[in-house]
Amino acid sequence: MKDLFWLDTGTGRPLVLLHGGFVDHGMWDDQIPRLASRYRVIAPDARGHGRSANPTEPYRLTDDLAALLRHLDTGPAVLAGVSMGASIAVDTALEHPDLVAAVVVSGAGTGEPYFTDPWTTRALATWHAAMAAGDLEGSVEGFMLFAAGPHRALDDLDPGVAGRLRRMARATMSKHAAGEPDLLVPVRDTWERAAGIGVPVLAVNGALDSPDHIGMAERLARTVAGGRAISIDGAAHYPNMERPDLFNDILEDFLTPLLSEPAGLGSDADGVDPVAGAQFGDR
Repeated sequence: MKDLFWLDTGTGRPLVLLHGGFVDHGMWDDQIPRLASRYRVIAPDARGHGRSANPTEPYRLTDDLAALLRHLDTGPAVLAGVSMGASIAVDTALEHPDLVAAVVVSGAGTGEPYFTDPWTTRALATWHAAMAAGDLEGSVEGFMLFAAGPHRALDDLDPGVAGRLRRMARATMSKHAAGEPDLLVPVRDTWERAAGIGVPVLAVNGALDSPDHIGMAERLARTVAGGRAISIDGAAHYPNMERPDLFNDILEDFLTPLLSEPAGLGSDADGVDPVAGAQFGDR
């Protein structure tokens, strides 16, 4: 695990917070202090993001997560993710079900997304064109379209939230170059297998997110037995950042009956400093 970074803090049952694409674990800064008072919170940077090393060989994000959870001896954990993080959570429930106690998704379904909404496809094309051209600032601004969503201008987004997202996106994007090989190996047949997920699933979407992102998360909630979906007004693709208090309340309401058993499951995180679980590899 020397090439990955993660935060491991708090005590109790394990809760894993999985960030979206092109950002890092800092997107959870409004959740971690509150949740770590009750749970063992683990927040990794995915390979190629934040403080984790870039890939040098083919990899699957779900396998990276599974290796980390086994390294930390968490036992079954609740996986909560936004966007890419949500897809990692679902793929892990499919590929490594012994490690998953429940799943919370926001703005995504599985690791096989699909896009048909006109606004979404235009925004993706703008963003991807900038990345293909090696235009860092254009790539950051293309990414930010999804932070505002299809129903608002970017100026309508809280400046503090926008600034945090820009900083994280710029830091991760600057680790990469146009034309570098894509070594990510996708998980296949995820939608066909999703009905077999046997743990509780909650979708928490920003009401201002794109129809495709909301639709995939709600489709997952409908597909899984007992799945539920909740919408948060006044937020788009990052509801945990735009409406953190409400998002935290919803998450804790979901977690409390699931994680009410005594701490254990291999956690030895008592008194862990928020960065004590960090692991760095050669860059």
